[in-house]
Amino acid sequence: MARGTTRTTRKPPRATKGRSNPIDAHVGSRVRQRRMLLGMSQEMLGKAVGLTFQQIQKYERGINRIGASRLFTLSKVLNVPVSFFFDEMPRALATAGAKARGFADGATTYEADPMANRETAELVRAYYKIQDPKQRRKFLELLRSMADAS
Repeated sequence: MARGTTRTTRKPPRATKGRSNPIDAHVGSRVRQRRMLLGMSQEMLGKAVGLTFQQIQKYERGINRIGASRLFTLSKVLNVPVSFFFDEMPRALATAGAKARGFADGATTYEADPMANRETAELVRAYYKIQDPKQRRKFLELLRSMADAS
C-alpha cells in the first residue's frame, strides 16, 4: 500500500436489503394494532416516544427494527407488556433462528395478521362503543350469521 493512503473496510450488504424481516414486521404490526385500538395516530405515538410519525411508520411496516429500549418505551406508552409485541407470532417465525442453523424443517411463510388491519380496529372500537350488552351480543350474532352466509 502506498504511503499516505488508508485502507477502508466495507460492511457487507444487509442480507434483507429492500425487504423487512418477518419478525420485525410482526412486531411492527402489533405496535400498529395496539396504537389503532387505542385510537392513537402515528404522530401522537411518535410525540409520546420522541420520534417522528415517519419513524413510527417504518417501525410498523417492519422496515426499521425496534431496539429493546424503544420496545420497552412503546410498551409503557401503549400500556401493554413487552411480550404483547411477540404474542400470536406464527410458529414458523418463532423458529426462524433455529432454521438458519439447520434445526427447523419446512419453509417459513408470513401471513398478514388480520388484527393489524385498520378496518378491524375500527370495527372493534365501534363494537365496544355499544353500551347495551344485549345490543352488542345481537350485533355479534348478526356478524356471525353474515359471515356464515358468505
